[in-house]
Amino acid sequence: MPGLIFAVLVIIALWRVFSKAGKPGWYAIIPILNVYTLVKIAGKPGWWTILFFIPIANLIASLLVSIDLAKAFGKSTAFGIVALWLFSIVGYFILGFGSAKYQGADSAAV
Repeated sequence: MPGLIFAVLVIIALWRVFSKAGKPGWYAIIPILNVYTLVKIAGKPGWWTILFFIPIANLIASLLVSIDLAKAFGKSTAFGIVALWLFSIVGYFILGFGSAKYQGADSAAV
């Protein structure tokens, strides 16, 4: 039961993040598509999705995507590491329901 509650909360948070980034919110429900969408919002190439399925590489890829996702929403690298990577559910809720605006994947490269 706690796993189901956690999954629903993640879907709600990602739905809002995707919507803010101009993507369909329902992408948050579809496995693999939600990872692909997150990677694209962060400004990384789509093939990075594959890295999320390779042990050790997934840790590095998820860290880099979290940092770039934070920057794409005008947040700091520290926010990306702490809120989006270490405490992802909290970070996604802050992005989705907070005042952060999606500035585009190009701002993640800065």
